[in-house]
Amino acid sequence: ATDLGQAAGGGQEASFPTAREWAAELEALFGTAVREEVIASAAESGRTDVLTELDPAAVRPSMELLTSVLSLAGGLPEGKVAALRPLVRRLVEELTRQLATQLRPAVTGLANPRPSRRPGGRINLARTLRANLAHTRRLGDGRTVVVPQRPVFDTRARQAADWRLVLVVDVSGSMEASVVWSALTAAVLAGVPTLSTHFVAFSTEVVDLTDRVDDPLSLLLEVRVGGGTHIAAGLAHARSLVTVPSRTIVAVVSDFEEGYPLAGLLGEVRALAASGVHLLGCAALNDKGVPCYSVPVAGQLVAAGMPVAALSPLELARWVGDRIRGGSR
Repeated sequence: ATDLGQAAGGGQEASFPTAREWAAELEALFGTAVREEVIASAAESGRTDVLTELDPAAVRPSMELLTSVLSLAGGLPEGKVAALRPLVRRLVEELTRQLATQLRPAVTGLANPRPSRRPGGRINLARTLRANLAHTRRLGDGRTVVVPQRPVFDTRARQAADWRLVLVVDVSGSMEASVVWSALTAAVLAGVPTLSTHFVAFSTEVVDLTDRVDDPLSLLLEVRVGGGTHIAAGLAHARSLVTVPSRTIVAVVSDFEEGYPLAGLLGEVRALAASGVHLLGCAALNDKGVPCYSVPVAGQLVAAGMPVAALSPLELARWVGDRIRGGSR
């Protein structure tokens, strides 16, 4: 028989190394690159204890790592979250830079003022100065002045091309990877001069985070993923932002698993479509880039006037660019 008293006693196994000790051993044995790769892999698999051992300057940024860090940070005390901010900042900045490189060609050419001798709008003094730096004259008192030979005006086409993009993003519990993609995409599109980009997050409540759209780090740390899904409420808020329907794009990023009566959602879609707003439903993508959404609900949304597609950020940017270029002609 087993001695229960002995069984209840402490064992004599070697102590399990702490995350810091483990990181130090990896560094000594294999170098910085392998250390960061192994620790990042552990973070991606859900180990919160290794987060503080990741070196922001050495880590290899990836969408999977950023998603995991943000997910794990949600359950940590405020003090530890603050310590992770440099890591999150590094991941967000690098991934946004990479994404901007991909997206920029899809939306360039939407708002380039053209040199013109015919006034189509107000003269653009800054661009006129830059365009005429070669034409200078020295005055009698020694001062040098620019004598414009080619004034640059803000053309009517540019003034007429002011568009509004409202990203309505599902932040319910199933949407983690898509929320990260959406925030980074919004930050890139917010840099398009003729595009006013709004970011509306919804679960069972709606939060307008447009004031943070040009700071994806702040936006991602502010968003709280979780809760149920009320797409109709998100669209109702988007509808309140519409001033010129024909120059407004409302793009919903969701898995379309509406948690409220479907009639309300379909009614909001019909109202927006009838007003002339450009609508798009973007099916949620998981962390592997695979679409995950309710096909039956998506079919009803299409019938109500909202096209639904599984789009990458690049494909979304191309779609937005096509709408703006087509509507500006």
